Amino acid sequence: MSDKQLTYEEARAELVATVEKLEAGGATLEESLKLWERGEKLADLCQSHLEGARERLEARTETGDGE
Repeated sequence: MSDKQLTYEEARAELVATVEKLEAGGATLEESLKLWERGEKLADLCQSHLEGARERLEARTETGDGE
């Protein structure tokens, strides 16, 4: 599954797991860098999902379709 296909919940769960791996330590420098980069991508994806949801809510509120 590509990153674009991950739901918010899937991306957030993977981000949490990635952070836990980083916090646990024991990884090599290269592994830590890859985990950090993956975490950054996942955080961006989560932010994108949240922004999309916010835009949808604002659009519904502006048009009066919020019921």
